[in-house]
Amino acid sequence: MSLNQKQRGHVLGILDLEPGFVPDAPSPVGSLHHPATFEFPTIRETVPGAWAEVVVRGDPALEAPFIAAAQRLAERGASAIAADCGFSIRHQAAVAAAVEIPAAVSALMLVPMILRQLPAEAKLAVLTFDATHCGKELLGLSDPSEEARVVIGGLEHSQTWINEMKRPPDPTDAVILEQDVCACIEKLRLIHPEIRAILLECTMFPRIAQPVRRFTGLPVYDVTTLCRMVMESVTPGDESD
Repeated sequence: MSLNQKQRGHVLGILDLEPGFVPDAPSPVGSLHHPATFEFPTIRETVPGAWAEVVVRGDPALEAPFIAAAQRLAERGASAIAADCGFSIRHQAAVAAAVEIPAAVSALMLVPMILRQLPAEAKLAVLTFDATHCGKELLGLSDPSEEARVVIGGLEHSQTWINEMKRPPDPTDAVILEQDVCACIEKLRLIHPEIRAILLECTMFPRIAQPVRRFTGLPVYDVTTLCRMVMESVTPGDESD
């Protein structure tokens, strides 16, 4: 995507996983790929080697490709950087140190903020793509009492998980995704009735955030929440004309 003079200075750069942007692939509203998801333009750079299963389990060798892709986005005119996988949180510090624009690569960065919005006895449910790789060390919390207020549930071995772990990934119908996510939430709430808010870690999940809000009646946050917050902090280009 080329940026005109008016757009430069207010564009979100997105770090994409492999296989990168596929023109004919479905891109539902709510996903980071859909042009109607945000009120501002986006540009993208694929992180070489960043297949879903590699990013989910974590691989230090991806740090240099993440940095290089972030620097390319900054050079192309991005005013902030996000990423198309919540497990990119492992590379947050390196990416932020490598560019001179705001970098917020995972919805997990919202965990401390959400906890502070809730009563002390309330819990936050983090819905992740794969809970076996989403340890509490990724939550940005240092207080054990705060860690105890976060419960993590994942979609591992669901149809959504199976589809996304393929190379290239198979598309997942929104109905299947909603069923998988809501089933996980229901199990968590049976065990933890203190849950008062939900954070969707996976960047696939924002497209079903509204159904999740209706299903639970709870506040639901996701990566688009974070992206909009960061972009609100960035001064747009001159819009006087």
